[in-house]
Amino acid sequence: MAEQTEKAFLKQPKVFLCSKKSGKGKRPGKGGNRFYKSIGLNFKTPREAIEGTYIDKKCPFVGDVSIRGRIVSGVCHSAKMVRTIIVRRDYLHFVKKYQRQELDSSYSGNFILAHVSPCFRVKEGDRVTIGQCRPLSKTVRFNVLKVIPAGSSGSSGKKAFTGV
Repeated sequence: MAEQTEKAFLKQPKVFLCSKKSGKGKRPGKGGNRFYKSIGLNFKTPREAIEGTYIDKKCPFVGDVSIRGRIVSGVCHSAKMVRTIIVRRDYLHFVKKYQRQELDSSYSGNFILAHVSPCFRVKEGDRVTIGQCRPLSKTVRFNVLKVIPAGSSGSSGKKAFTGV
């Protein structure tokens, strides 16, 4: 198994670790059996979830969490917490008095907190797609399903200095 950093011994509940068979068929370094699943909804299972050695019971690909409800896209506003990010969504808001639309965001306290599986590397400014799941903690009800790095998309969402 992988090196454990947590105090408790972690294992996937659907995988039997104490097999008495010799490892003739297994290649060394592969780590043995691993449980992973497809979540459907046209989202691919990441390669790191299939080949990795991490254990995360809140991951939708290798854990026991199912995605149901809303699927939302946004920009990663902060990635400073452990396995949790803050997602900001921008949208147009109609102001009736001036008959205009203004660019509003969920910045005014309506952030969405989402759990990040270790199979993703998320930085601030990345575009993420998150899906609703059961409550994972007091404030987290979403899980990251897809990450588009900030450099690869045309409009990243974050303002950056371009230089003169």
